[in-house]
Amino acid sequence: MALIRKEGRQVLRDPSSFAIGIVLPVMLILLFGFGMSLDVKNVPIAVVLEVPSSEAGEIAASFRLSPYFDTRITPSMAEAQALMLSNRVDGIVLIQSDFARRTAQGDASVQLVVNGIDGNTARIIEAYADAAVAQAGVRAAAEDPGGAAAAGGEAVVESQLWFNSANDSRYFLVPGLIVLIITLIGAFMTSMVVAREWERGTFEALFVTPVRTDEILISKIVPYFLLGMGGLLLCMAAARFLFDVPFRGSFVVLTGASMLYLLVSVATGLLISSSLKSQFLACQIALLVTFMPALMLSGFIYDLRSVPLAIRLISYLVPARYYVSLLQTMFLAGDVWSVILPNVAVLAAITVVMLALTGRATRKSLG
Repeated sequence: MALIRKEGRQVLRDPSSFAIGIVLPVMLILLFGFGMSLDVKNVPIAVVLEVPSSEAGEIAASFRLSPYFDTRITPSMAEAQALMLSNRVDGIVLIQSDFARRTAQGDASVQLVVNGIDGNTARIIEAYADAAVAQAGVRAAAEDPGGAAAAGGEAVVESQLWFNSANDSRYFLVPGLIVLIITLIGAFMTSMVVAREWERGTFEALFVTPVRTDEILISKIVPYFLLGMGGLLLCMAAARFLFDVPFRGSFVVLTGASMLYLLVSVATGLLISSSLKSQFLACQIALLVTFMPALMLSGFIYDLRSVPLAIRLISYLVPARYYVSLLQTMFLAGDVWSVILPNVAVLAAITVVMLALTGRATRKSLG
């Protein structure tokens, strides 16, 4: 308890601990929560109306009314191409001069040209454009049930989104952001704890005391564990009340899973710190082996089913992968035990392994 009080006072007196434990999480959750989005909205697009007609106007109206497009009507393809080349629009919808006649014949088509530099965004724009054109056809068929637009008898798709009915990527990103913040607090801060004491020469003073190795480790873990749990509560409050992300699971289960992941992060930081004994090197290694994998290989941003097999296999060694899956499931779907139990079991196993390795590395350095 004396060592825990000493470490707690040291954390409170260290400005960097306050900056990393409180200021950095607030900055990250505001930056990622408000500034990062995978949704595509207000896409600048040019609609070319070569010959105005009621049928062509219906298509143009669909794009103007869509929340996903910022529509600009142009009279010629040349003008639209100039807008595309100057990067003022990301797509061109060409409604040809014979569109009304082809509509009457039942073989009308609309040409779509999309800026393909960002392939993912281009695919999303294509899907939104297809939906806008289809919506125009549905409205035309409803207004004229016996007309050419309804001649094909096209079926209308009625889609429904489970777990994220708002179709907002923020609901997906904010739980993953909590993982990054817990990783930073747990691993980044503790990676400098023992290394800093080695550099200052204060760690050797413990050699002449009857303090055991496990007591030293506990005294290093407890203050940063409590700081990490405080960061978790801060993130949970921001997710629920600032970003309106629904939480459908059990808070008790989430707290237990978060404690396991935080112990993994803290133990990883202490293992790095005990092994390297250099603050600068420990800091760099901690970012490399904890934060970067949590960002790139956890499923926070990228769907791991889409990455190459070798990278997917490596991701199974990243503890953040299991915590991200837990958070996203508990926030959006609820207590799905077929997801929760396997991920909690893996996190518990990793926690035991990391604490054992940390104890072994610390005993070696003390001996």
